[in-house]
Amino acid sequence: MATRQRLFDRGTEHSRELTVRIGRELRDARRGCGLSLAEIGRAVRLSEGQVSRIERGLVGRVTVEDLARLHVVLGLDLSMRSYPGGRPIRDTAHVRLLSEFHARLHRSIGWSVEVPLPDHGDLRAWDAMIRGSAFRFGVEAETAPRDAQALTRRILAKARDSEVDGVILLVRATLQTRRFLAETRDWLSGSFPVDGKRALELLAAGASPGGNAVVVLPPSRGSRPVSKRAG
Repeated sequence: MATRQRLFDRGTEHSRELTVRIGRELRDARRGCGLSLAEIGRAVRLSEGQVSRIERGLVGRVTVEDLARLHVVLGLDLSMRSYPGGRPIRDTAHVRLLSEFHARLHRSIGWSVEVPLPDHGDLRAWDAMIRGSAFRFGVEAETAPRDAQALTRRILAKARDSEVDGVILLVRATLQTRRFLAETRDWLSGSFPVDGKRALELLAAGASPGGNAVVVLPPSRGSRPVSKRAG
């Protein structure tokens, strides 16, 4: 629940920032055209006060239609795109996968979840972070991996921008995952060269996993860990 609330608050803050920025751009364009608030309001069927509040970023909610109309009458085009940002909310299966992995670690290893990257303005975060006396590894949990290239690029980009010694890609031993690993073995082996079973054994002993690894946990608790080498 706390994670969902943080994401909700982050979305709210981002919405306010966008509203203020767009309002400022509309105001500058209107003044550049020599038009009054009343003239713009009549053109888009909004009151003078509504246009003023939009320009100042004070409106609680504004429709995309109203923003698009304001842009058009000022000789502008409104453009909207989505970009990769922070982590999405995670389901119960994802939380359980992380919890079971944590339970297999030696008690001397530190554990934190939802760990943001060092850059304050970077919205990305590790699903978890494990810390030993001389190592730090980011953990990414995937319950339904699909695109190996995109997944690897995303994880390695986070590792590059973080203060970590390596990455653990954590997955569940489902039929889909087994197929995914079999089909992408050659691609994953270059980026995750350490045997997953060996990495898990080392972590259970309180030692560094030795490098990037794909660790596969069994479908249920109490079973022996099922790990598969990526290479």
